[in-house]
Amino acid sequence: MSTIAAISTAPANGGIGIIRMSGKNCFEILDKIFVPKQKQNIEEISGYTIKYGYIIDFKTKQKIDEVLVSFFKAPKSYTTENMCEINSHGGVVIEQKILEQCLLAGAEMAEPGEFTKRAFLNGRIDLVQAESVIDLINSKSEKEAQASINQLEGRLSNNINEIKKEILDIMADVEASIDYPEYDVEEVTNEKILKTISDIEKKLESLLDTFKSGKVLREGVKTAIVGKPNAGKSSLLNAILNEERAIVSEQQGTTRDTIEEFVNIKGITLKLIDTAGIRETLDEVEQIGVKKSRKLISEAELVLAIFDGTKDFDEDDYKILDLIKDKSAIVLLNKKDIKSSILDCDEKIKAINKKVIKISAKTGEGLEDLY
Repeated sequence: MSTIAAISTAPANGGIGIIRMSGKNCFEILDKIFVPKQKQNIEEISGYTIKYGYIIDFKTKQKIDEVLVSFFKAPKSYTTENMCEINSHGGVVIEQKILEQCLLAGAEMAEPGEFTKRAFLNGRIDLVQAESVIDLINSKSEKEAQASINQLEGRLSNNINEIKKEILDIMADVEASIDYPEYDVEEVTNEKILKTISDIEKKLESLLDTFKSGKVLREGVKTAIVGKPNAGKSSLLNAILNEERAIVSEQQGTTRDTIEEFVNIKGITLKLIDTAGIRETLDEVEQIGVKKSRKLISEAELVLAIFDGTKDFDEDDYKILDLIKDKSAIVLLNKKDIKSSILDCDEKIKAINKKVIKISAKTGEGLEDLY
């Protein structure tokens, strides 16, 4: 395969930037543009070492930047190929200039994810581990990062390989009993096979059970904030995000479409969705928003149902309670700062058996209980 090069750090100014190269001719290409402070033949440089020096212009030989170069020799590298990482100062212009010299000296531009792709193709990591790399990079919470690093270390792959080995052992027993029936003890063999299959089934079910929690960690808990107009849905979103993300107005029906934001609460990522107020309306545009809100309730993994705690419940409120009765939901009685509500004693609230919390989206009172 060809020698590839790319900037591995984010495209922004910073203290340090890293330009990475990988391939058979990696060190020969580097030798054309890197002048170490102490000259040494590439063959003599050990893997896992760092050399100080300068990157020079491939054509003019002028110094471009003062750098540290890390050497990784095959097969003990991320891609299992010869690799180097040029640690430069983190200016975008400098990084681009150094990458340009790598390409002029004989490297090819790496495609997105190609270093990890080569690690996979060369057998250093399997597909599950390769996927965990991007999951780790895109982690939105500490728990998601921990789950990704567990997969990168091969925990899931090891579990799958163990199950695969047990299945292969069963197949070997079955084939042996078919080919050599005179040595087969039927009762013992059948009993052993059935028990092993039962154990494998339990292990597979256990792995399947981890999918939902893994999906939650990776994608966030889909959380719909629902209620009537002016119940405080947008105020609650703003309070949780600690910024004025949604328009708040005394005029009813301000939110016509959904607003989505991610937030990390106690280590778990939530995908918060502020919805249009649910009520009976003749406004055609508002009707579309209400229809979408009802659909989101059915799709959400968690519902925050918010009600105006200063007013008696009406028919629209009871309809919302009916919509959330079979969902994972929390009932929020808002506007606690105005007056204490006793609506949590309402029989229909008690009937749906959900957690009830009194809050003030305006002052933030009760939000810690919600978290």
